[in-house]
Amino acid sequence: MQPHVFAILLAGLAGLAMPLGGFLAWCEHIRNPMLRDEVLHTIGAFGGGALASAVALVLVPEAAGVLPPAWAVGLFAAGGAVFYAVDTLLQRHGGSSALLLAMLLDYLPEAMALGAMLVADAATAKLLALMIFLQNLPEGFAAFREVWNGSSPAWHVLLAFLGLAALGPVCALAGLVWLADARAALGAIMIFAAGGILYLLFQDIAPKAHSSRSSVPALGAVAGFALGLAGELLTG
Repeated sequence: MQPHVFAILLAGLAGLAMPLGGFLAWCEHIRNPMLRDEVLHTIGAFGGGALASAVALVLVPEAAGVLPPAWAVGLFAAGGAVFYAVDTLLQRHGGSSALLLAMLLDYLPEAMALGAMLVADAATAKLLALMIFLQNLPEGFAAFREVWNGSSPAWHVLLAFLGLAALGPVCALAGLVWLADARAALGAIMIFAAGGILYLLFQDIAPKAHSSRSSVPALGAVAGFALGLAGELLTG
């Protein structure tokens, strides 16, 4: 199979976890609209833990290995500042999509990395695609619950998630064609995204995952991070 076609298939399948997670959230809402608060908080915490693992184990280390320290720190801080501005703008307009934004900040750079590594190490690229899928599934579930308020048809949101998932193959192709030999550029994108994810994680995602009724949801964050750690150990 041609590398270009393989990149599209791998990134596309990994991205389909986002609308699939959203579809599962919609089905669960129909079946049990009063889903236990503890379960929802645990799913949100799981997604947060997976995002934290992406920052700590993938995005920052990959970028720090190819960028000068000053550039790495500056781009990381810039990512946080830019997404502070984006989050503030969203809140002023009466909405928040922090988990969705963070999920994209995780998925798109990793899709680029997947495309960039495809020629050199196809086996690791396949495993990375599987780990992205497993991370995107609970993140898509929680993001759907965050975005959909019931005022519009659920399929509108699911269709939007499908469109966002389609960005992954585009990023994978970009990584394959332009970034396979441009490690510094890929690192810059990854560490900028890491700063944005970390801001959103502490500003919006982690506080919403907290439950005053139970400490169980915090274990979801541990499980999410463990998933990312397993993927990093296997692909590393």
